[in-house]
Amino acid sequence: MGCCISAATVWGCKRSVADGQYCDRMILESEQRPWGAWHVIDVANGYKIKRIHVNPGARLSLQSHVHRSEHWVVIQGEATCEVAGRTAVVRRGEAISVPVSAQHRLCNRGDIELVIVEVQLGEYTGEDDITRYHDDYGR
Repeated sequence: MGCCISAATVWGCKRSVADGQYCDRMILESEQRPWGAWHVIDVANGYKIKRIHVNPGARLSLQSHVHRSEHWVVIQGEATCEVAGRTAVVRRGEAISVPVSAQHRLCNRGDIELVIVEVQLGEYTGEDDITRYHDDYGR
């Protein structure tokens, strides 16, 4: 049995906690993007958790997802969140939810790095479940 995370995304996983073992040195997906970076913290059936870093003055594409909702908690900085045509400023310790299929965008209008924890909930959380409507980086 694996570590609740697919073998394709983890290296060095000994055995599952259920087997009385532990996962040492879990290395999950991580990517640099033009606006910052994201790092997967945990993933299993029905959810994925990421830590997202957004550079000062940067923003993600205006996008939507067919198979998942997203829930953002601000850890550092101040997020300007566009969700379903409305804009909200979310500060450290506050959260906002993005329903399935809602167009949304995360922006950092501040002068320090924005860090959020994103919880994705849904039947599929793959990176290809994305429709981009506007992107500052031509993707």
